[in-house]
Parts: sequence; structure tokens; C-alpha cells
Amino acid sequence: MTDHDCRAPLALSDAPVAPAVVLRPGREILAGSAIVLEPLDPRRHGDDLFAVADGAPDSLWDYLPYGPFHERKGFDTWLSANASSADPVFYALRDTATGRAAGMTSFLNIVPANRSIEVGHIWFGPALQKTRAATQAIHMMIAHAFDDLGYRRVEWKCNALNAPSRAAALRFGFRYEGLFLRHMITKGRNRDTAWYGLVIDDWAQVKAGFADWLDDGNFGDDGRQKARLSDLIAGAPS
Repeated sequence: MTDHDCRAPLALSDAPVAPAVVLRPGREILAGSAIVLEPLDPRRHGDDLFAVADGAPDSLWDYLPYGPFHERKGFDTWLSANASSADPVFYALRDTATGRAAGMTSFLNIVPANRSIEVGHIWFGPALQKTRAATQAIHMMIAHAFDDLGYRRVEWKCNALNAPSRAAALRFGFRYEGLFLRHMITKGRNRDTAWYGLVIDDWAQVKAGFADWLDDGNFGDDGRQKARLSDLIAGAPS
């Protein structure tokens, strides 16, 4: 896997950091035109999410520490535990085109003292994968972390063998930061972890690229993108 970033490396720094108010993610709804992130509620989202989980290929869960799910009672127990968690903070992803929950995501490893937060536990049902709505969901989470909550670093971590997740991190503007060997044990197997970060220094450029990609003018009548997100981020002013 080649984790290539055309941007120049950021300089190392020991500069002073001014005090700031940094908030933990709360129970707010993040609404976009194609997707709505709703705080996870088993009563509201359980039926939709189980239908997606049960109907998805088992490979959806290959690199996640849970799943597959084909039995409702176990799924409900897992979902309820996630809904009551303070870290991670889980969201259901409601597709505005169908009105149904189509996947989940979360904020985790929330460290306000360092102004650092991670986006993870991402699973998109088959209907949501590789869609404008899926990209908008990630954009809204990053924007919420930087612009609303006051963080200066957003992280993305994944199994080093998970090539699609590694490609997604780069597509979304994260920089590859290294490989953590023998980092975790998941489902009884070793996990080496690929580590990515997006810092406030890069946010203006990445944010502009997202805005250009999500613009209606970037999509043809067939719904296909005209310009790739990674190219728009690379060409956006820093």
C-alpha cells in the first residue's frame, strides 16, 4: 500500500498553544442535504440498522472488532451498549433519500486537553457505500470537530490490511503518519494499525476541496462525479 500525499510535509513545531474552549461531542444532530447524523437511539434506529447489518455481506465486518450480525437479540444488546457510551459517541446515518438509517459512525479517543479526536467505528451499509451521502457524512464529522467543537487534530486509524479504508483516509485529506505494528488483538487475530491525521493547519485547504466536491455542479445528470475529491483538495488554496 502506497500512502502518497502530494502536499508538502508540515514542519515540526514546539510553538506555544493558546488556551481555548474545547467541547466534547454531545447529542446534537448533524444535518446535511444527503445524510443526517443522529445520536444513536436503539428504539429509533434499531430496525433499520439490523436490516442493514443482517443483509450485508459478512465481509463488511472483516476489519471491525464486532459483527457479523444475523441475530436480533445480540445486535440489540450491542446497539444499546453503544448508545450509552460516552467514548465512543455513536451516530446513526440516516439517508435523506430513503429516510432510513443506513450505517453508523462515531467520535472516539476524545481528548479535549490535547484537542485531539478520532473518527471511527465506521460502517456503511451496501446502499450507502461509495455515495455522495457517505462522503458528506465524513465531511460533516470533520467540520464539526474543527469548526464547532474546537479540536486541532482529527485522527483516522484502521487495520493496515484494510486497503479501502487506507485509500479513504487519503481521499478525505488525512496524512499518513505511520504504522503501529502488533498494535491490537481483534477477534483473536493480530492487528497492525495504519495511522492517519488531519490537523488544523491543513483544514482550510481540505475544507475547500470538500466544498467543491459536494457542490451540485460537480455531478452530472447521472450522479457521477466530474472531479475527484483528492484532486480538488490538492488543488485548493492552502
